[in-house]
Amino acid sequence: MMEGRRISAANPRPCSGRRILAAKKRGRSDGFLNSVKKLQRREISSKPDRSFSITNAQERFRNMRLMEEYDTHDPKGHCSVVLPFLMKRTKVIEIVAAQDIIFALAHSGVCAAFSRVTNHRICFLNASPDEVILSLFYNKNNDSVITVSVYASDNFSSLKCRSTRIEYIRRGNPDAGFALFESESLKWPGFVEFDDVNGKVLTYSAQDSMYKVFDLKNYTMLYSISDKDVQEIKISPGIMLLILNRSSSYVPLKILSIEDGTILKDFHHLLHRNKKVDFIEQFNEKLLVKQENENLQILDVRHTGIREVSRTEFLTPSAFIFLYENQLFLTFRNRTVAVWNFRGELVTSFEDHLLWRPDCNTNNTYITSDQDLIISYCKAESDDQWMEGNGGSINISNILTGKCLAKINATNGSPKDEECCSSTGSSKQSCSLMKSTVAEALEDITALFYDEDRNEIYTGNRHGLVHVWSN
Repeated sequence: MMEGRRISAANPRPCSGRRILAAKKRGRSDGFLNSVKKLQRREISSKPDRSFSITNAQERFRNMRLMEEYDTHDPKGHCSVVLPFLMKRTKVIEIVAAQDIIFALAHSGVCAAFSRVTNHRICFLNASPDEVILSLFYNKNNDSVITVSVYASDNFSSLKCRSTRIEYIRRGNPDAGFALFESESLKWPGFVEFDDVNGKVLTYSAQDSMYKVFDLKNYTMLYSISDKDVQEIKISPGIMLLILNRSSSYVPLKILSIEDGTILKDFHHLLHRNKKVDFIEQFNEKLLVKQENENLQILDVRHTGIREVSRTEFLTPSAFIFLYENQLFLTFRNRTVAVWNFRGELVTSFEDHLLWRPDCNTNNTYITSDQDLIISYCKAESDDQWMEGNGGSINISNILTGKCLAKINATNGSPKDEECCSSTGSSKQSCSLMKSTVAEALEDITALFYDEDRNEIYTGNRHGLVHVWSN
């Protein structure tokens, strides 16, 4: 089965950095994708001038309403001969938007592309009947979408990557792409990781214990790392952290230049004996180390200074989102989000941002590129009358103040008749065919994406439906 753990989330776009691991066992059961855990590195970089004040942000999200509905499921299948499980209606696990196209990946492994111009499905990205797509990555360097897939013909054992330009998808030709990294054997525990911030791709071939770094612009291999002692690699802007196999009292660490693999620093970090390591995370020159039932250590690797945060104040989170320009990081734990600085101080706790899912699935969270807003699928307030159902709300909060600036729920998200009827013919047709009510669209959201250029929120749910929220 797919194995992995969420390591860090950082970046506004859910696809800006993602690691996908190969399957541990051959064969495929119905629960094959249940154990796929998307490993996200969404490093966020800020614009020089922030475009939002709190007032402008409130205005930007005011009157967000349900405008369109798309369906990822085709009962006839996406081609004439298709694997049975690909024909099942399953939940949406990932949404990516590029220009005027929305890509929605279902749990079954079927990925559909929809046009925001015509509001119709353009095509499925599955290029062959036995292809199961595991993840998507939008490569802004060459305006293409990279799919990472496994195939029944290969017993679902190896990761295969394919790049397809957006213009080909818009024409309905998803099979016009080309294969990537064909020289690499990406079988378990091999992986591929896309790093949008540095413009790099990291692959690991377990067959020969070889890590390779490729240029994301043209997929040229830049250098390789052959070290059987490497346990994990973390990527930050400009650098990579190599975590080697630990001894009883320390863990060897190396910091490399992301551009050419040059070793910048080679050192040991002391550990408490017989205590497992909860996490080691790299954030520019800061290193975060946490062991079981011990204080959080924040290490400055340039000056070798260490700051400690009490284990009672900082509990091990399920996920991180690093805000690089603000020198802050978000932690996700038990449905709650908090903002910390690198002095180990709690900066923000949110007043109304209780996440819907206890597993802190960051596919249901989006951070804007200005690093000022967080958009999440949240638990609705208990006094909402419609809470008798299974619906939540989409909450937009300010990261630095913790204030809830806007909220989409069943009482304010309904489209107005004149808004539908005054739209283009295709939109009018789409409105008339929209089957879900607002309350139904807000039930069990499984993926969320915010298109900053179009100022639209896209959500997917357990029925395989995609909904567009716009003002």
